[in-house]
Amino acid sequence: MTLLDGISSRIIDTDRLGVNILERTGDNPGTAPDRTVVLLHGGLSSALVWQELMQDLPAEFRVVAVDLRGFGGTEHMPVDASRGVRDLSDDVAVALAELGIDAPHLVGWDLGGAVALQFALDHPVRTILLESPISLYGLGGTRLDGTRLTDDDAGCGAGMANAEFVRRLNARESDEESPTSPRSIFRSSFVAEGFTTEHEDLWVEAMLSTSTATGNYPGEAVPSPHWPGYAPGRFGVLNALAPSNFDVSAIVELPVKPTILWVRGVLDPIVSDASFSDPNHLGALGILPDWPGADIAPAQPMVSQTREVLRRYTDAGGVATELALPGVGHTPHLERPAVFRRALLELTGYIGSPASPAPPTEAIILSSSD
Repeated sequence: MTLLDGISSRIIDTDRLGVNILERTGDNPGTAPDRTVVLLHGGLSSALVWQELMQDLPAEFRVVAVDLRGFGGTEHMPVDASRGVRDLSDDVAVALAELGIDAPHLVGWDLGGAVALQFALDHPVRTILLESPISLYGLGGTRLDGTRLTDDDAGCGAGMANAEFVRRLNARESDEESPTSPRSIFRSSFVAEGFTTEHEDLWVEAMLSTSTATGNYPGEAVPSPHWPGYAPGRFGVLNALAPSNFDVSAIVELPVKPTILWVRGVLDPIVSDASFSDPNHLGALGILPDWPGADIAPAQPMVSQTREVLRRYTDAGGVATELALPGVGHTPHLERPAVFRRALLELTGYIGSPASPAPPTEAIILSSSD
């Protein structure tokens, strides 16, 4: 595990599993909850990807980055997909309890955003920063209002994963020769075209820490009579995000609503209304054969779904703001670190005032430069 200056790693033993966390060596365990930030990474990743942000946050904060189940140094136990991401959220909850952390500021990227929202449904939190989050209705197979396209979630779950990529991930390949290698996928899907980082090896290392056991990534697929011929199985992280298993739109009904800031890249190819991870969009483009058409298999409007749920969240008395960054892909905290850091500090009330109550339907568009 490659750790940057000032970052340490340790395993928290819980009654569920061993949870690996990253911390800053100088942080005070007695820091108040309003100065405690918990970072939850995305799929195909680990807590390693937060290290630059951890280094850059003020010393007054206590910052903890958690490896989710099946990623990084956390124990690679199976994910029960029928529980959505509750296995992951419950793991985080018991780890934070062991650390004495209550009602923190949560930052969730990609899959971590899904876990953060599930956590908020079950436990108090102060604020939530959603970075390029999975739609609140899950990954694939739904219309704008969250209704499911088929009763078995055809086209969702483990079958969405590229088999050649999974093979290379399992082989722990780190070269750049194949377009399906983890390094190539990082360059083409995680960041905007042309973006480079001196820590690319670190990001690839995080990707390669993903468990490809049957119960982890991506999980198993089962046959479906509906196009494209597969549906989610019982175990695995992608199956956990299928709409029959995952729906956190109930945040609208929370009696105490944490302030939410949604940060996304305008060029994100993964979480998009025209996502290249969505087989229905690929079918419409002719990349997947025999697509049955938009009436039967429309692309999931991921961004529009999140925007609509957050609009209802504000209508119900909450505060939610969308921050859309031009020229940025799936990973704003890496691609625009100064903008991301400032947004987090404003959200927590460390600088300025807490996040603006501007309605989420009116995105704040920032310059693409820091």
